[in-house]
Amino acid sequence: MINQQVALLRRELWEHRSIWVTPAAVATVISLLAVAMVVAIGAFGEAMNADIAKIADMTAPDNVRRAALAASLVGNTSVFLIAMWFLIVFYCLDALYAERKDKSILFWRSLPITDAETVVSKLVVVFLAIPVATFAAVVVSHLLNLIIVSIWLATEGASPGRMIWGAVPLFDTWGAVLTVLIALPIWMAPLVGWFLFVSAWAKRGPLLRAALPLAILPILEYIVFKSGHLWDAILTRFRLDAMPIFDGVKRVGANFDEDDMQSMLAENISLISWLDYGSFLTSIEVWAGLIVCGLFSGGAIWLRRYRDDS
Repeated sequence: MINQQVALLRRELWEHRSIWVTPAAVATVISLLAVAMVVAIGAFGEAMNADIAKIADMTAPDNVRRAALAASLVGNTSVFLIAMWFLIVFYCLDALYAERKDKSILFWRSLPITDAETVVSKLVVVFLAIPVATFAAVVVSHLLNLIIVSIWLATEGASPGRMIWGAVPLFDTWGAVLTVLIALPIWMAPLVGWFLFVSAWAKRGPLLRAALPLAILPILEYIVFKSGHLWDAILTRFRLDAMPIFDGVKRVGANFDEDDMQSMLAENISLISWLDYGSFLTSIEVWAGLIVCGLFSGGAIWLRRYRDDS
């Protein structure tokens, strides 16, 4: 079973290169923007070129510098979260649809691999491979950006070791980032299951067929029952800030504005301590979402097993 899942995972990485290309592309763009920023600052010359050495002598307290660097890294990571959200959606819609479209399903059915194992491999990609690939890109992006800024500071006569590397909370930030990256697909679990189900069912246009019920059913609910519970439930799964893992952040009063985050981090630098693992693991919404995902995934297994598109 494990060996088969490893083989199927390799298949997914081979057939769906967007799993690692997307985060790598985001990391490349962010790094190029960092280079462009440094070049642009240098191009202004005397108009903007403050004496960095003097600034280094008047450096803010360590906790403030750590807060500024942590907030900067979090802002960098938010781009990866958005990209990962889109990657999960489009991967799920294409995961079972593409193999029927190009008829490769006939080859895979000739192998001693069950439909359940195939669908489970898609779930492993969503809940494990995509977060890990994104996290690796985040780490590389953080390091590249810090190195770029360090080189610029060194050319201006400042000490990167003191201003950057002696203050930046890398491992604390990375621990919090990895937690959020793993929590995101779990929070999106009902959508993951639904999109896989549609991917196994749709003959064409899986995106349209997946989106229409999500839009029409809430409208019908409002017309018939004059309520918007279904719309709220669906919309909540699309919102990153609605995840219970962020309940701790909300309690301390911070939000995703970089300035506000810096002021809060200056008092409590640990990002990991802000994340509310208890609320996430005991959330009824999280477990209900996983159950819904399981039901839709079971439907996807059934459709793949008995549907004949040959």
